[in-house]
Amino acid sequence: MAAPAAPPPAADTATAPKANGNGKPAKNGKPFVLDDPILPKAVSEKALGSGGYPYDKTMPDGDYETAIEALQIELVKLQQWTIAAGERIVIVFEGRDAAGKGGTIGAFREYMSPRRTRVVALPKPTETEAGQWYFQRYAVHMPTRGEIVMFDRSWYNRAGVERVMNFCTPEQTEQFLKEAPRFEDMLIDEGLHLVKFFIDVGYEMQLKRFHERRHNPLKVWKVSPIDYAAIEKYADYTRARDRMLETTHTDHAPWTLLLGNDKKRLRLNALRHLLGLFDYPGKDRSVIGDIDPKVLGREPGFLTGRP
Repeated sequence: MAAPAAPPPAADTATAPKANGNGKPAKNGKPFVLDDPILPKAVSEKALGSGGYPYDKTMPDGDYETAIEALQIELVKLQQWTIAAGERIVIVFEGRDAAGKGGTIGAFREYMSPRRTRVVALPKPTETEAGQWYFQRYAVHMPTRGEIVMFDRSWYNRAGVERVMNFCTPEQTEQFLKEAPRFEDMLIDEGLHLVKFFIDVGYEMQLKRFHERRHNPLKVWKVSPIDYAAIEKYADYTRARDRMLETTHTDHAPWTLLLGNDKKRLRLNALRHLLGLFDYPGKDRSVIGDIDPKVLGREPGFLTGRP
């Protein structure tokens, strides 16, 4: 049966400006050019508060270090239970480019057993993989008993970067959005625990992080042609995000939404959410603490309409 036609595009809710100068956006009349080593002042000043971020200062380092260590101890307890009980946990990290996925995954896995933890970050599909059932190359990476697998991007590439960059057809994207909940239901029916995070980041903060990648010799390896293209396609990614959340947020496999402008608050709240999902021996609820509802949401509306 043919895939359903793509829906009409949603209203443009993003604030990304039109391209200017070298194909890059401009802000307040001044061009932002990724290759320019000078970050425009307007970008720097607006970065933290961009996208409606609710805090005007980042979390103090001392408070963060104390909290993250306590949560990582709890995460070790969770993994010990996972191994002993033969549980299987899949954690999906999706979000905009430079939203903080990699750093959050790093905070998760820092003290976890490397033998029982895998991070899956798949490259461009091979010719053989491109001819297979779309979910096939992801299914082979699912955890065995006692294992935790974290996807640094996942099958949701088809609803995000592939859709925005025209690496697939609109019909293929719509077919994926129809099939993804079925695929996830199969995983859950098989006994896997599936946790899905989507991390958003404001436009100016994304520009700032792209700029740091480009000009920091320790991070320059992260820069790709996709990053250059993403600068002009912020609004397109917003529409793709909203469509994806609308169709794949289900009772069995809900999305957890996070604001990533402050990476410290992002990591703490992601950890707190994960730990809150499981009852494991020795769990210390007082250490885990409360979720910050300004940073983490459990319904698509938390992000829908946000620039």
